[in-house]
Amino acid sequence: MAHVPQIKIPATYIRGGTSKGVFFRRQDLPAAAQEPGEARDKILMRVIGSPDPYGQQIDGMGGATSSTSKTVILDKSTVPDHDVDYLFGQVAINKAFVDWSGNCGNLTAAVGAFAISGGLVDPERIPENGICTVRIWQKNIKKTIIAHVPITNGEVQETGDFELDGVTFPAAEVVIEFMDPADGEGSMFPTGNLVDELEVPAFGDKPAATYKATMINAGIPTIFVNAADIGYTGTELQKDINGDADVLAWFEHVRAHGAVKMGLIQNIDEAVARQHTPKIAFVAPATNYEASSGKQISADDIDVCVRALSMGKLHHAMMGTASVAIATAAAVPGTLVNLAAGGGEREAVTFGHPSGTLRVGAAAEEKENGDWTAKKAVMSRSARVVMEGFVRIPGDTF
Repeated sequence: MAHVPQIKIPATYIRGGTSKGVFFRRQDLPAAAQEPGEARDKILMRVIGSPDPYGQQIDGMGGATSSTSKTVILDKSTVPDHDVDYLFGQVAINKAFVDWSGNCGNLTAAVGAFAISGGLVDPERIPENGICTVRIWQKNIKKTIIAHVPITNGEVQETGDFELDGVTFPAAEVVIEFMDPADGEGSMFPTGNLVDELEVPAFGDKPAATYKATMINAGIPTIFVNAADIGYTGTELQKDINGDADVLAWFEHVRAHGAVKMGLIQNIDEAVARQHTPKIAFVAPATNYEASSGKQISADDIDVCVRALSMGKLHHAMMGTASVAIATAAAVPGTLVNLAAGGGEREAVTFGHPSGTLRVGAAAEEKENGDWTAKKAVMSRSARVVMEGFVRIPGDTF
């Protein structure tokens, strides 16, 4: 029996923030994958190694976590005053599904560098030495992001001494500005409330309950609940949650009901096809704890503790987009995040996550009609090319 050979696709494997993903220039993809559709999804899933009923992605580039099951497609921007169009695909691990509903804030740190190295930024905009300001159009959410990429001798500077909790080795700092991070098509608080009563029906051995929740659309749609209300402290690590399938299923149950209340889906059954958004997170006042690396985190060094789930599992650190949601919610007096951080007005917050701490800035203001808006959120990340060349997939993938 004859079998088709593999095909080669130019690609680069990059760590961005606390995530890793496979980056492509749109022009390098097979013609069938240069436009949205089934062929594109099939190719990206095969590159990553999904769907994998074993949940390991052994036969692909994925790392069997939400942080490493990611793909990025970049192209010269078609939007005026922007350099590059950035499209993000979150690949499900054990299902045949690519979620295009949101952004990846961590991989955003690598977009500017890849765009520069890949010839997608006008050479006249790249200094010989200094900082290159890359204007990114995030196609998933239709928002502008500004990446400040260090340049040395005309090339992207990747090495440095900037340390990011959740990443083992230091690298060059990349400052990222998420402009107007709230959903421009509706309220930053989709329900119109800073705090809602989220009714969650009984599930498994958990009775029906009503939880206070802040539901915000900034960076990425996110549902925040109080850790104490759901039986946690806000200092949990992955090992405390991810090994319990019943607990994870309950979190997904809560997330689905929150998604309905936010107007993102019509009924909870639709949540299965929208795994990337919204996120669900829980918050608690600052307290001492030990991070996953063994590092001691002092309550004096943070404002609030936050834990978030991504693609059905507790994240090992914090998603970049969820960090924007945390910063923005913290800047609005009266939200659960703001109250857990001590209340009052603030333009920056340092939060504790499973791998350590992160400081994020955001400026929010109340409009005349009572709605809130955020001008931008700012954070520092780093990025590094791990490998470049070609990925291979069977020629009959699509």
